[in-house]
Amino acid sequence: MSLALDRPGPADGRLGPGYTDGMPVPEVAQDAASAAPPHPESPAPGGTPPPRPASPAELFWAFTRLALQGFGGVLPVAQRELVERRRWLAKQEFVELLSVAQVLPGPNIVNLSLMIGDRFFGARGAFASLAGMLAAPLIVVLAAAAVYAELARHPLVAGALRGMGAVAAGLILATGIKLVGTLKQSALGRELAFGLAALTVLLVAVLHWPLLWVLGCLGPLAMVLAWRRSKP
Repeated sequence: MSLALDRPGPADGRLGPGYTDGMPVPEVAQDAASAAPPHPESPAPGGTPPPRPASPAELFWAFTRLALQGFGGVLPVAQRELVERRRWLAKQEFVELLSVAQVLPGPNIVNLSLMIGDRFFGARGAFASLAGMLAAPLIVVLAAAAVYAELARHPLVAGALRGMGAVAAGLILATGIKLVGTLKQSALGRELAFGLAALTVLLVAVLHWPLLWVLGCLGPLAMVLAWRRSKP
């Protein structure tokens, strides 16, 4: 005698939730089926990878673009281009890379371009970013130097240069204000980070300490404090 005759499904002939072709399904099997993971091809929520450059050539043109916009300073343009427009970096990542670039010898933006290029494509990306940062501005600077040698004593040129200096200071200040929000994720905490920043301004702008002394004193102090506060 068939087991299906001993334990039929519902009276209307349709299979109930605990039956398969008239055969009862054990509860363990039902639980396992309900707990089965989703199909591996189904996208996980929030799993979209962040944008990234498609090739070293795209890195080259991106850094050429921001270098040609950087009159009075490339750093504010780099923050807008890489973080806000292209979204290759998050604000926190940009701040971390910039912190390392400022400690290393050489121009900050050059160090930053090398690290960003290496992050995406290794040595090829580093050379592409560096070439984009330096090639076009080199041509512009050589041409401007030739013109400036003829017009340096003109009062309009001197006034224009002083005006560009004020604009550059404003751009740097605006970039700093934009990045203040990243201090929420700092291991130092907002209060201690603001205190170290104020102390840095005091030593450099008021007491006129050499930058090397400021980095040598406050840099290790900040690292030790961050390490101690991040310990479990």
